[in-house]
Amino acid sequence: ERYSREEVKRIFSEESRIRRWIEVELALLKASGELGLVPGEAHDDVSRRLKDLDLEALIRRSRELEEEIKHDFLAFLTALEEVSGPYGRYLHYGATSSDMIDTANALMLRDAATLLLDSLKKLLFQLLELSRRYIDFPIMGRTHGVFAEPTSLGLKFLGYASEAHRNARRMEIARDQISYGKMSGAVGNYAFLNLEVEKRALEILGLRREPVSTQVVPRDRYAEFLSAIALSGAFLERLALEIRHLHRTEVGEVIEPFSPGQRGTSAMPHKRNPIRCERITGMARLLRGYMLSAFENIALWHERDISHSSVERIVLPDSVSLLYYMSELMGEILRDLDVDENRIRENLRKYGDFYLSEALLLALVRKGASRKEAYRWVKECSFESQKRGVSFASAAKAHPSVLSYLDPDEIDEALSHDYLKNARQVLSEFEKLLESEGLLSP
Repeated sequence: ERYSREEVKRIFSEESRIRRWIEVELALLKASGELGLVPGEAHDDVSRRLKDLDLEALIRRSRELEEEIKHDFLAFLTALEEVSGPYGRYLHYGATSSDMIDTANALMLRDAATLLLDSLKKLLFQLLELSRRYIDFPIMGRTHGVFAEPTSLGLKFLGYASEAHRNARRMEIARDQISYGKMSGAVGNYAFLNLEVEKRALEILGLRREPVSTQVVPRDRYAEFLSAIALSGAFLERLALEIRHLHRTEVGEVIEPFSPGQRGTSAMPHKRNPIRCERITGMARLLRGYMLSAFENIALWHERDISHSSVERIVLPDSVSLLYYMSELMGEILRDLDVDENRIRENLRKYGDFYLSEALLLALVRKGASRKEAYRWVKECSFESQKRGVSFASAAKAHPSVLSYLDPDEIDEALSHDYLKNARQVLSEFEKLLESEGLLSP
């Protein structure tokens, strides 16, 4: 409840699920009537009787029946028939519970995937805007957690925009793959139905037909959907971890938003903790666990057992709810993200310029030095620069082997390298990719 948003609750609420079950039952009834399997007037008569259905009363009656029947869908079906008049006996004709449940799931999961997709796309464009804003702004690039070479802060954001784009595409594919229903009966052999009725019913619902089903829609479809969710969660975790590392006191370059009345801990008033990014990190772990559960549900006995059902009642709504919460929360973080430009500049300067080593290495190679020897000399200059607190250029100009290939002016020229010279082109190429997919206007 703490991490559920209303948009997701509306999709997976009990009322929504019951409405979807009714929708699927009526689609089968209509298709069966059109194709002569049941009386043609059955659908219109039942639909008329259900027009002003008291859904709360139906749910109460279903719960009463379930106490005796111990089968939630059959209890629902019995309650529905009670208020559907004489033609209600043709509801569920030739079908099994999973025909209705799995097809209704497809409708709910399609809506859920659309909600997630829209949220991921919003994040993509937030990150793209940050990329554009900071594409020419240098920041220290770090590998293994230590200084590497200067990069563009805009490129940092662009990397996450690209990952958001990939996850949006995966979610789109997953939405397509989850939008399959089935009405093939108890073991998938259409013993009392036929393919034409199934096709027509699914056409009414706007779903694709599962090419070969058993009693259920194959569960690899659900696993694919939860895989897309878990991957999206991993993307959000990676972005949250980046912010957390840059938020640290000794770095202080990018800070998670902190409202005036917010408090960090009960004991230390000075604390400004990145708790929202930490929350996202923890939730990503849950999503990976839910994904594993979906994979465990793929292997069912023969035409089906029910071991998957209890798992899906938890992992499907919870996975969607968590990812949507995480994505929307990250959007709020990015909207008010505190980028300390002065601290970024200070961090580039305060430890010296020993990190310009690759520029000098390649200058030596171009002048004829072997890479092995040049690497050793440059390493010595860099370590000397850090140890003595002198500029890297000074250390290089005092190194005899370096001076045997480069004069002082050539050293200065090498160390004036523009590390951001290609950043705008990378941004431009990414924008072209989005344009080609209709996500950006040219």
